[in-house]
Amino acid sequence: MKIFRNRKNLINEISGLKDIAFVPTMGALHKGHISLINKAKKKSNKVLVSIYVNPKQFNTIKDYKRYPRKLSNDINTLKKIKIKYLYIPTNKDIYSFRPRNKIYLENFSKILCGKFRPFHFKGVINVVNRFLEIIKPKFIFLGVKDFQQLSLIKSHIIKNKINTNLMPCTTLRERNGVALSSRNSKLTRKQLKIAGKIYKYIKNNKKLILYKILNKKRSEVIKKLIDIGVNKVEYLECVNLIKKQICKNNKSKFNIFVAYYMEDIRLIDNL
Repeated sequence: MKIFRNRKNLINEISGLKDIAFVPTMGALHKGHISLINKAKKKSNKVLVSIYVNPKQFNTIKDYKRYPRKLSNDINTLKKIKIKYLYIPTNKDIYSFRPRNKIYLENFSKILCGKFRPFHFKGVINVVNRFLEIIKPKFIFLGVKDFQQLSLIKSHIIKNKINTNLMPCTTLRERNGVALSSRNSKLTRKQLKIAGKIYKYIKNNKKLILYKILNKKRSEVIKKLIDIGVNKVEYLECVNLIKKQICKNNKSKFNIFVAYYMEDIRLIDNL
């Protein structure tokens, strides 16, 4: 595995390659990341993984500093599964050039996470765009757990006519149903158990939750989640997956999107 910490060296290495499969990560790798990488391997034998905790997508410096970092373990993991290239840029390396493409944020960015973290998606699209301009991959692999983020990246790629195919990948879950996330490593056993109960409640009551939200009884559902054991519900919404809008009736294909806190650990899911 070749490791690059400088974009110019990386570009010199890969500039002639046309079938790179790119898996962007913020490190603290788990089975969900490995699943993305394995799917990338099926598309190309030239898989490039990045590890970069992007400061511009965090709401607070505290949250940025608290994000789990396990670089030595991550490097060993990627060596074991025989990744071709690993890019670990510095902030200066990523942000010291002017990208060609303008950041495009469609209206979907204004709800859910975008409503409560106003600069988050601008930061995400900014850094992903920079990675795409540096690497020029044929494929980029992203998890559906972050459906809103995936959708916004896809819109940006289409709007700017970027020659990269976005490959959405199914959410991997813990045995109790909790979506795999680097933040899960900060949960206690009790908190992980509570998160599993949240998953089961939402999964088993999708239509009931939609009914309550449409009939202005959202507070009843939020109370239920708090009774199960979460400290705070940031949002709970039913979203039309085709129109990417809040559901106005019960006739559309929808998922329930939730963000909640276990003490100061923020978890998101959609199902």
